[in-house]
Amino acid sequence: MAPKQKRYRHEIKLLLSYPDYLVMSKRLKALLEPDENAGDGGEYFIRSLYLDDISHSAYWEKLAGAADRKKYRIRVYNCSDSIIKLECKEKRGSRICKRSASISRECFKSIINGDFSPLAEYDNELCREVLSVAKAKGLAPSVVVDYDREAYVHPVSNVRLTFDKALHAGVESADIFDDKMMTLPVYPDGSVIFEVKYDTVLPKFLADIVSNTHGSKLALSKFCLCRDTLTAYKPNYR
Repeated sequence: MAPKQKRYRHEIKLLLSYPDYLVMSKRLKALLEPDENAGDGGEYFIRSLYLDDISHSAYWEKLAGAADRKKYRIRVYNCSDSIIKLECKEKRGSRICKRSASISRECFKSIINGDFSPLAEYDNELCREVLSVAKAKGLAPSVVVDYDREAYVHPVSNVRLTFDKALHAGVESADIFDDKMMTLPVYPDGSVIFEVKYDTVLPKFLADIVSNTHGSKLALSKFCLCRDTLTAYKPNYR
């Protein structure tokens, strides 16, 4: 299978207080269409298992602000195994690219037990890449990241705006299907992560809304935030 051309997008991240989130959510709800995956409740639950190598390269490269870096994760939605995505989020300068491949639950079980070999059965570039990295650098489960997502879309420039709420870090489990997993809140005060992604140009009315949002620029990723939360809870975690 020929590799697909990577599509890099722009990304803005802001941390909002809960009251500011309520104002912003109400405003976007009146202007934009909800994401088709949101369902009747207007949001959905995301759980991701992030993978890192024995040197914790993904974590330290993010903290160092490396211009070019990659993170690998396995993601499910609403705790269902109907879709299990192996993903790579790649950053190049100020832009991001996400690639994904569907894997089976059996493949996922093998990975969390340290066996990445089932990825060889998939005719997919990303699966081959992750298998290669696992062999060369020793990929392993790092941290489980949970949150509720409220999402809106606009067709121009493929704009997507999301509110990620109730960010939690999983404790002592890599099984994303463990419904009894203990989790720790990253923002006990209810702060919400607001993300804006677009291809080329953000429409002016949305650019104006974002520029006038009362939020602080978020430098750290959910992955790093959850890693740090686990370290505070369990100092020998790293």
